[in-house]
Amino acid sequence: MTALIGGLIALALGLIGLGMWWRDFLSLLAGGVPLLLLLGGALAVYLGFEETKDKFFKKSETPAYEPPKVAEAEVEQYKAEVEKLKAEMESLKKKKEK
Repeated sequence: MTALIGGLIALALGLIGLGMWWRDFLSLLAGGVPLLLLLGGALAVYLGFEETKDKFFKKSETPAYEPPKVAEAEVEQYKAEVEKLKAEMESLKKKKEK
């Protein structure tokens, strides 16, 4: 509720101030609009240049890291080793509980 009241007061003061300093506001606006256009245009030119440069020098889209190719026999060997280690861990847990 206080934000609403504060906003209404700020709105009223802004309207009063705009009415009192209308010519100053127009002078500020006349000086600010060209500056904003200059900055906005410069930003648009920069972004367009970067986009064109990216399209022109487009890199091949290969992943940075490719995992090595593993033979199926190696995969089975690793799976067997994992199962063996799991069984060994279980036996060690049982010994520890006793």
